Amino acid sequence: MLDDPTVQWATADLLSAPQTLGRAASALPTTAGVYAWWAPPEVLPSFPGPVNTGDAGRRLLYVGKAGRLRSRVVSNHLRDSGRSTLRRTLAGLLMPTESYRTTWTDRVVLIPEDEQRLTHWMHQHLALTWSERPDPVPLEKELISELHPPLNVGGAGHGAIQDRVKQARAFYYASAGPRPDK
Repeated sequence: MLDDPTVQWATADLLSAPQTLGRAASALPTTAGVYAWWAPPEVLPSFPGPVNTGDAGRRLLYVGKAGRLRSRVVSNHLRDSGRSTLRRTLAGLLMPTESYRTTWTDRVVLIPEDEQRLTHWMHQHLALTWSERPDPVPLEKELISELHPPLNVGGAGHGAIQDRVKQARAFYYASAGPRPDK
């Protein structure tokens, strides 16, 4: 278990008022840390997360870790479903309404047009907080355990929410059809 002050400081940072993704993309440091994705309650309403103490109009969706915060968020989460569990989960949840399409590369990815559409959706609906921390790996586990972000399978606990997250991810992968022969 991590020392209490580290978890408390990171929690306080993550619960602070979220930044828009446009602002976060330029403000994120290049150092290691943890980050949290937030949305208004009407966005993905069946996935209730903890309320943000800096902005009561936002609910926690997902917590992650990064060796380089800016790169992880900007180059992965805001661009490439092949390298972002969050994007794959969101795409799977939104496929019935947004009609996202997938294809195979070395893995299942959204087609380029739909990668752009998902990024646009994220900019419209999501916000971000982060905490610079030199060793984010054990901290992420502690934060997920403490905050219970619904889109992290481990944070969703057991039951209906965890099942829906797993189903969304399975739907995303199945949407590309069978893996083509190499």
